[in-house]
Amino acid sequence: MATYDKTLNYYNTNAASFTSDTVSVDFDEKQHLLLKYLQPGAQILDFGCGSGRDSKVFIEKGYQVTAMDGSPEMCKVASHYIGQEVICKKFHELDEQNNYDAIWACASILHVPSIELPKMIEKIGTALKPGGYFYVSFKYGDFEGEQNGRYFTYLTENTFETLLDPFQQLDIVEMSVTADVREGRQHEKWLNVVVKKED
Repeated sequence: MATYDKTLNYYNTNAASFTSDTVSVDFDEKQHLLLKYLQPGAQILDFGCGSGRDSKVFIEKGYQVTAMDGSPEMCKVASHYIGQEVICKKFHELDEQNNYDAIWACASILHVPSIELPKMIEKIGTALKPGGYFYVSFKYGDFEGEQNGRYFTYLTENTFETLLDPFQQLDIVEMSVTADVREGRQHEKWLNVVVKKED
């Protein structure tokens, strides 16, 4: 668990600066990748909500949002920002069944070591209702390890498909590679995937 502790410590220590860097980023296009599949008022789990940027948008659009993050300091920031309590839980503590219409894992489970990602995908799939969707994004490439005080697992189309292979109920709906939307980071690429849990 040392890997998680170091990453969480980064977010606890840098909660204010991380929030200022990300909270106002226009993420409408990425949010639409998931929202276009959902019914009004759908239940969304924002899994690793960070500053609460996306939770706030989802709430304002009328969705029922459960926001969760493993960093106590990020939870405080996000709770204040979205006006509701954020659940402070680490990724591996997700333990729900058929509970959500959608799960939004934006730049979050990329902090999970690759050897643990299959278990993580299993937990996400179990927490989704049949017919539900999840969005996930990873930095694009084949790097794995510590970078800027955090642990990262990069993925490509092929490595994500291999990751999903054992899960017969989970189907890739769409997959794209996009540039980072943050100022000065356009050279960084991201893998965006929407997955459906079959009925």
